[in-house]
Amino acid sequence: MTLDEVKQYFSENKDSEETKAYLQGLITVEGVQNFMETQDGKSWLDSVKDKHLQKGLETWKANNLQKEIDKKIAELYPEESEEKKQLRALNSKIEKMEQEKQREILKNKALTVAAEKKLPITNIVDLLLGKDEESTLENIGRIETVFGDSVQSAVEERLKSNSYVPPQSKEQEPKVKNLGDALKNYYTKNNN
Repeated sequence: MTLDEVKQYFSENKDSEETKAYLQGLITVEGVQNFMETQDGKSWLDSVKDKHLQKGLETWKANNLQKEIDKKIAELYPEESEEKKQLRALNSKIEKMEQEKQREILKNKALTVAAEKKLPITNIVDLLLGKDEESTLENIGRIETVFGDSVQSAVEERLKSNSYVPPQSKEQEPKVKNLGDALKNYYTKNNN
């Protein structure tokens, strides 16, 4: 008998009790251990272990992962009692009121400084408010500089275009001693 004939026989008779008993006699614990020490045996055993581990991990995830996540969240962010929630809300309101009060103080200071410097910025004072008094005063200083430069250039431009030329000599204009004489001179001069 050849090896192929033996394989064919076992394949055809694999369900018979006689064949099963004979094949079980061939497999021994010592034979399995020797196979497991080979590269093929180790590779096969690793794949079986991986499948078993993967299945166990999936089962654990399905049964326990959400519980562990919830436990960790509760640990990191403990649930607030009603008193703590109210206290946090009150602290938030107090902080907001303090910020509004500080903003109002800064606004009043800005309006006062703007009035002292004769800057017409009452409509835009909210834009000048900084985070503190120092930054608010710096903003007002910048506006004063920009506004002053702008007014100065407008005045200079106006003076260039509408310049007044004084009379050449004092004899050309009659001396005015009172307002009545000045009006008379003006009407006389312009009506002629």
